[in-house]
Amino acid sequence: MPACRAVSVVSVALALICGSVSPAWSADEKPKDFLKINRVEVQPLVAATERLVEALDFVGSPLTDDEKRALKAAAKETDPLVTVAAIQKVLDPHCVVGITINAESRVSVIEGPAKKELTQQGWRTFLVKVQNMAGITPELKIESPNLAPLYKRSSGSPSPKSEVTPADVPNRWLDAAFFTGQPQKPTLSGLELEYRVLQLYSRDVGKREAGLGFNVGQGTQDIGFRNTVPVLFNCLPAVELVLGVRDFDGKPSTAAFVFRDKMGRVYPNPARRLAPDFFFHNQIYRADGESVHLPPGEYSVEVSRGPEYRVATHTVFVRTGVTSQKQDFQLNRWIHPATRRWFSGDHHVHAAGCAHYENPTEGVTPADMMRHILGEDLNVGCVLSWGPCWYTQKQYFEGKTSALSRPNYLMRYDVEVSGFPSSHAGHLCLLRLTEDDYPGAEYIEQWPSWTQPVLAWGKKQGGVVGYSHSGWGLELPDVMPDGSRQFRGRNPAGGWNGKAADKLPDLAMPRFDGIGANEYVVTTTTGVCDFISAVDTPSIWELNVWYHTLNCGMTSRISGETDFPCIYGDKVGLGRIYVKLGEKEELNYDNWVDGLKTGRSYCGDGLSHILDFKVNDVAVGEPGSAGKISTLALDKAGRVKVSFDVAAYLASEKPTPETDAIRKRRLDEKPYWNLERSRMGDSR
Repeated sequence: MPACRAVSVVSVALALICGSVSPAWSADEKPKDFLKINRVEVQPLVAATERLVEALDFVGSPLTDDEKRALKAAAKETDPLVTVAAIQKVLDPHCVVGITINAESRVSVIEGPAKKELTQQGWRTFLVKVQNMAGITPELKIESPNLAPLYKRSSGSPSPKSEVTPADVPNRWLDAAFFTGQPQKPTLSGLELEYRVLQLYSRDVGKREAGLGFNVGQGTQDIGFRNTVPVLFNCLPAVELVLGVRDFDGKPSTAAFVFRDKMGRVYPNPARRLAPDFFFHNQIYRADGESVHLPPGEYSVEVSRGPEYRVATHTVFVRTGVTSQKQDFQLNRWIHPATRRWFSGDHHVHAAGCAHYENPTEGVTPADMMRHILGEDLNVGCVLSWGPCWYTQKQYFEGKTSALSRPNYLMRYDVEVSGFPSSHAGHLCLLRLTEDDYPGAEYIEQWPSWTQPVLAWGKKQGGVVGYSHSGWGLELPDVMPDGSRQFRGRNPAGGWNGKAADKLPDLAMPRFDGIGANEYVVTTTTGVCDFISAVDTPSIWELNVWYHTLNCGMTSRISGETDFPCIYGDKVGLGRIYVKLGEKEELNYDNWVDGLKTGRSYCGDGLSHILDFKVNDVAVGEPGSAGKISTLALDKAGRVKVSFDVAAYLASEKPTPETDAIRKRRLDEKPYWNLERSRMGDSR
């Protein structure tokens, strides 16, 4: 009776490979002693080999026709020893390493015969041969010092410890992963022989050594460092894709690009990015004539430039056999408020903290932030240094507009008072400062513990000051079925049937217990608060407190912000304010921030616009009755004429499951300010 046949489950890692996986030697030349295994249950071995062939075809790394024919012939052999040997003869040349798990579950590794060749900024597929003498079924994990993170994310410390240094970066050039999706599974099969398929990514070009180690759980590494093997790779250069970026008027521009291969993977690999490309983004920003390095293959490219532009998707083929190629992209606006003297800005973005890293550098540089401001078509970007990495980032404060600014695109460094003693009373945006250290304070801990004196100090030096992410702490209670009001909390119990507040103004009392405009109702009455911030917290919470103070005669303004990359890390300018400047008024920071202060503005997400709002010819933010800003005095009740221009853009003509999901969300759930919430029926 013939022996039963068996194979291991093979995990296939996705790879972008054009053509077949290339062995280092021909089948006849491969080493005879590479983990040679004689006795394996043949039936499952053959079945798994067939699945492996299908998986390699699917990921674009097929075996050659000759190899496929050899595997089919092996499956028809009647002698199990011949079948097992023939399968190994075909698959072993593709193995980058061989792994033995001994009877005590200790893991040791040897180098395999596959050609050690990678591609810069790309993925290559290799097999990993596993001899499982213990018959165990845990997950096989890869480890390597070259896989270590390039960065350490922000801890919020104003003076963080250096745990990843710039000197560490060159050695952290590798990425790796096993594929565990269907038809594979994440764990070992328990069979004596199985092949796993491993994906390796190189950030660099040239010769690079990697220490490849493996384990099946804590404490399973073999003694004497035998669970790791040094492997020297030759990393071939990718193709330089030079990007031609032209604005709607044909002028050179900067745009956001998202490159994806057929498997949906993003390029350059976010895990191996450092500034100016942010690891927590899919997009990268490139100006006309700049480039990105990509392996040959087919890519889907999404091109955008902030909310005033339509998003376009293109297919790009990176050719083989070339070192460089050019690809042109034309940007397409749907609106251009600046032509009507309305200039966009985001008064709250950060170069450190939250999603940013604090190692190998303490945040990113002004040049990095300017690239993102340009790529999102933000006329004014206010980069605020704050608690995290404070003592390093404050070196970029100049008390004036950055020299990196360009015509119609301005950047200025100022301060957010967050991570300071007064934070519990509300975080503060301090714009147009001439001095960034509070009088007598050498360290953060020496600043005031409430917001009134900080706001007054900012205004005294000519600053424009207000509260950040105003809605936090101003939550409104839900309306219950019986008409009562109850706070929902962050994690409501199952069966909660309250409805989010949706009326303005709302007479319910917030708790004033967060980091938003907590002391605003005090400081607006003393005249030291110029504005509160909106768009990055629930609109119903922000607008409610603002409407109440307006009804009491207070005149603090409202401005749009993103709090990048904290509340929103998607991009700068996700929340923004548009400020109106006169026909002969230059776009400079002073003029723009004065427009914010006087309320000659509107705010939102850039997908909807209310331009030139007037009541009886008194424009918002302009002098009205008795020369007072935004004031119309009426002798008696009567009709008034309200005029304005409105524009809005919904990308999808009909609702989609994604847009419907936004419409059905509570007003206190992200995205807080989104035009989809205003879509009427199935129309646009």
